[in-house]
Amino acid sequence: MVLRVYTIIFFLLFFYGCKDDFEKNYDWHTIKVTATAYNSLKNQTDSNPHITAYGDSLKPGMKYIAVSNDLIKKGLKHDTPVKIRGLEGIYYVKDKMHGRWKNRIDIYMGVDVKAAKTWGRKKVSIHYGLLKDKP
Repeated sequence: MVLRVYTIIFFLLFFYGCKDDFEKNYDWHTIKVTATAYNSLKNQTDSNPHITAYGDSLKPGMKYIAVSNDLIKKGLKHDTPVKIRGLEGIYYVKDKMHGRWKNRIDIYMGVDVKAAKTWGRKKVSIHYGLLKDKP
């Protein structure tokens, strides 16, 4: 029993310690964007709905987003970590949106069309991390 408690404590310290170290490697910036949601379905993407514009594979459950081109110019490039207000965890930029969109992200929701429709379109604050320069 005591060993089990120590194992749990070790795991929690290790997990949260790694998270803090990860987040300390970035300068975090905040902006307000319009957020929509999308699914990996042919009628919402292109002929290969499981591959992003960057060539990454999409699988339900992954915390990925697509960003508009103007946000890429602000630093939200491929693999940038993003925290979205109202959602748990860290999402990663893995896809690009059509050039007509501005100041917008699209949250990947697997094949759960109902979840994407429930999310709808809303203004949210996001925090995105840019890697710090190493001294």
